[in-house]
Order: sequence, then C-alpha cells, then structure tokens
Amino acid sequence: MSGFVEKPEPLQVPGLVHLHTGKVRDLYQNEAGDLVMVASDRISAFDWVLQTEIPDKGRVLTQLSLWWFDQLADLAPNHVLSTELPPGAPADWAGRTLICKSLRMMPVECVARGYLTGSGLTEYNATRTVCGLALPEGLTDGSELPAPIFTPATKAAVGEHDENVSYEEVARQVGAEPAAELRQATLAVYSRARDIARDRGIILADTKFEFGYESTAAGETLILADEVLTPDSSRFWPADQWEPGHAQPSFDKQFVRDWLTSAASGWVRASEQPPPPLPQLVTDATRAKYIEAYERLTGLSWS
Repeated sequence: MSGFVEKPEPLQVPGLVHLHTGKVRDLYQNEAGDLVMVASDRISAFDWVLQTEIPDKGRVLTQLSLWWFDQLADLAPNHVLSTELPPGAPADWAGRTLICKSLRMMPVECVARGYLTGSGLTEYNATRTVCGLALPEGLTDGSELPAPIFTPATKAAVGEHDENVSYEEVARQVGAEPAAELRQATLAVYSRARDIARDRGIILADTKFEFGYESTAAGETLILADEVLTPDSSRFWPADQWEPGHAQPSFDKQFVRDWLTSAASGWVRASEQPPPPLPQLVTDATRAKYIEAYERLTGLSWS
C-alpha cells in the first residue's frame, strides 16, 4: 500500500472546479475552460506523499518552470497563459499558480537520459539495454551515455510507480507520427537544457517532460506542459563532484530518502505502513537544496 499519508481536502474557490489532487499539484478548471494548476509544498518519496511539507517548495518549482519555459520558448511552445491569481483564490496561491491551456495530453512520461542511473541503471545491469535501446558494455552508475536517449515511461497514479516502456509501445499507444514527434521534442529540449545547466556547473543527468496537443484551425500543435526541469522531475548533479561508479550528490529530495531509509526514522519500507513525519533538520536541508538548485540555474536570488 502507498499513496497519501493524509490526503488533503481540495479548497473551494468561487468560479473554479476541482479536477484532481496529485502528488504535488492541485488541478482546477475555471469558467473559461482553462486549467488552474497550483503547486503545493507536498513532497513524495518511495511512492508515498508525506505528511510533512517543505516550505516554499511549490513556489520554487513554479518559478523555476517559468524560467525554463522562457529559455525553451523557441524550441517548444508551452501551456502557460497567465500567472495571475484567480479571483477569490487564497493569498498562499501567489507564486505557485499557473493558468494553463487545456490540452489533449499524451499518456506518456517523456524521459530523456544523458547519464546512466536510477531505473535505467537497473535495467542496464540486467540486459545492457534501457527501454529496448542497446548500450555499450562497461557503463556504471553515473556514466555519461554516448548520446542522449529517449526512454519513455507510463504515467502512474498517485501511490503507483512509473514503468519504463519501449518506443515501439509508445507508437502503438499514440500512433507512429506523434511518437516520433514526442521523441524529437524530448531530445531537443533535453539537449538545450543540458547545455544551459552545464554552463552553470550542473549536470542534467535525466529529466521527464509531459506534452499535449492544442487544437487550432491550422491543426494540432505539440505543447510542453506541466512542470519542466525542476528537482522533482529531473536529476541535477553538481558537475565538480561528478564521479561515475557510485550514486552522485544531487539537488533533490535525497535528504528525505536517506532519512526515511535510516535507522533514525524507525520506518520499514517493506511494512507498507506510512512513513513518519520528517524532522525539522531534514525539512530545512531539503528546502535549502531546492532553493540552491533554483539560484544556481537561474542566477537569481530566492527571496
């Protein structure tokens, strides 16, 4: 069993209809039919959404996504219409809310990998492939790949785990032409972001994107959606500490994972009992890591 330790009740806001409560984001629809996406401070680990929140996390994710959307505007149009608060929305939504286009979303997590780690490493160790793509012998945890690869995954519900799938399976699900467009867009956006991050002393090891189609009189246009290139959707490593052969230090929720799997937490992952609340030290360290990622990537000071 997994999912929410304590599922929050959606806020009732005049003029908005609640559609979905995700691991981090709450999704509403306004009277014009646009989506209102609110990034909370919730954090998940091991397929659980924890009881403890990380202060400012939702704002960091939202503001970093907006910065990246600007960097990528010439490569991929995005779903953002406005950052203005809907009338009647609580003040806490400021800085964490996006008004977005309603799209025909693709049922695929579009993952790009430039380095081998995580589930890709597990699959490589067993088969020397990732999502059916053959890779050279001799790679290890943290190895840079000869070229970035497209390794799609299923979209899992809250409490479930994404599963890697082959490109052929994506083509079967969405069609050959959309699959090719998803792969091309994913690798193009990853490559641009990898170069930008590298200039700032950060390795973008892998990341996942979500895309949807917008229907217009001229046809359908592929649109980059949801969050993009945040510590929740990406593995960012400090370039000056990169050393293949073991797990790399990262700008994400590793403090949370490490504490939960330590004796200090008292939590046994296999027990299927919900994880305990996080101690203040872990909460503060995780918040600091998210903010450091924002500041190093954007060059802006978090205030």
